[in-house]
Amino acid sequence: MISFEGRVLLMSGAAGGIGLATARVFAGAGASLALGDLDERRLAEMTAALNLPADRLLLARHDVTDPESSRDLVRQAQEKFGGIDIVVPNAGFYPTDPFESMSVTSWSRTLAVNLDGVFHLCQAALPALRPDAALVLVASMAAHYGSPAHAHYAAAKGGVLSLAKSLAKELAPGVRVNAVSPGLIDTPMVQPLMQARGPELLNATPLRRLGAPEEVANCIAFLASPLSSYVTGATLHVNGGLYIA
Repeated sequence: MISFEGRVLLMSGAAGGIGLATARVFAGAGASLALGDLDERRLAEMTAALNLPADRLLLARHDVTDPESSRDLVRQAQEKFGGIDIVVPNAGFYPTDPFESMSVTSWSRTLAVNLDGVFHLCQAALPALRPDAALVLVASMAAHYGSPAHAHYAAAKGGVLSLAKSLAKELAPGVRVNAVSPGLIDTPMVQPLMQARGPELLNATPLRRLGAPEEVANCIAFLASPLSSYVTGATLHVNGGLYIA
């Protein structure tokens, strides 16, 4: 059983499917949570969903594309909890845009959320990290395979993988940095893709089903825990075997 007693998780994109599942896993293992999201209504609903005492939970509006918003979230977490032990930049944006007609605005916005946002949060968190800290970045199968009509998203997630490897080297030995690459996970973000290519993609997945958000959350928890104490610079594929198909 993984224990995060006395540890503090800082996470962006907390109100999404994987974010909420991750918050629940860490809360259940004893962590205190500093959670940010742009959707304040869904963020407020997490108070009841997590059922944590006030001294273990911080919720804040967070725009990952704004560096000052990340710095503010870190400041709040440090003031409340005294430091940060685990960082999970989880905010994601997955628009569908054929490359031929992709606008500069769409390209820039997608990279701003999926890549720049990871940079902003990780850099802002560095001064607040305590010994034996762990960063777990959230990439995607698209980073490895590419994704038609999602070139901007795939490019951003490819950047996340490279960032994880670079930070693993630069921040060692005090901070471990790893990544997860989810495949087809049962969240609202994947539904348009499933409607367009669902049977094809499931047939190519050896486990023949969608993954649950909790299955990604459990892998994030593993990479953030002492169970993976000699693992850094790695990517854990959470995709039912789609990566080898």
